[in-house]
Amino acid sequence: MAQALRTATTRTLASPRTATPVLGLALALLATLVWSGSFVTSRGLADSVPPVQHAFWRWVVALAVVAPFGARQAWRQRALVRRHLRFVLLASFLGVALYNTIVNQAGLTTPAANMGMIMAASPVLMAVYERAAGVRLGARRAAGLLTACAGVLLLVGGGTGASFSAGDLWMVAAMASFGSYSALLRRRPAELTGTAFLFTTFLLGTLMLLPAQTASLALQGGFSPTPGTVLPLLYVGVASSAVAFFAWNRAIALVGPTRAGVVYYLQPVCVALLSWALLDEPTGWAQAGCMALILGGVLLGAAARR
Repeated sequence: MAQALRTATTRTLASPRTATPVLGLALALLATLVWSGSFVTSRGLADSVPPVQHAFWRWVVALAVVAPFGARQAWRQRALVRRHLRFVLLASFLGVALYNTIVNQAGLTTPAANMGMIMAASPVLMAVYERAAGVRLGARRAAGLLTACAGVLLLVGGGTGASFSAGDLWMVAAMASFGSYSALLRRRPAELTGTAFLFTTFLLGTLMLLPAQTASLALQGGFSPTPGTVLPLLYVGVASSAVAFFAWNRAIALVGPTRAGVVYYLQPVCVALLSWALLDEPTGWAQAGCMALILGGVLLGAAARR
């Protein structure tokens, strides 16, 4: 699947330049849709798989998927990786070791719909980073970001009547981690290929989680490998990690974190629908109003010209 995605990306990049924004937004949408399912998975596995073990086995699976076409490239570019080791280590920590572990921790105490809505604030942080780097956002795109952010603030501020739990605070931390990771991708060395970068960050991030995994096994014990635990872990390992991270990283390279971040605002809508259908989590009119604000901001920001 990832190989087909890479081939399609290469062919499209050979097309006229007008195809580049469309491809970038399509890849950002693909990653957003796949990641929406991972929030539901985090919530669904909260009672059966400890958060650290959930994250560790997710990345072990992802590493096995990426290794056949990424390990050789990473080895060939090992000198380049050593030269930019500080950047690679930071990306591995923020995007692999930290982000998903915090999301799993949040899933213990907050609904999946809330998780998706809070994560929708991460594009605002991406835009702040990009504006600090001197990139002009444009009035329409800024208006779209602010509109969508208003929906998120209404949710977490208690305007929907929902209580603010410890899981929501964990999701705010996860939002900051993912937003920082996405902004950091703009500094990825151009000569470092996407597959080599994925394999290296997956490997380093998994190694960073190893001490926490050992401690979790000693303190909490392992989990039972049943279809109800293994299949969701395969989903987050293959689709939400290998495929979605490749698509997202490529989208950032094509259209930048702010433009890709506007598409990311669709995630809470997808998560709410999935959590309602799969986990039977209720979604009231107030939450629907927040979704309308978020979706309106997406449409406004996505329509902005480069």
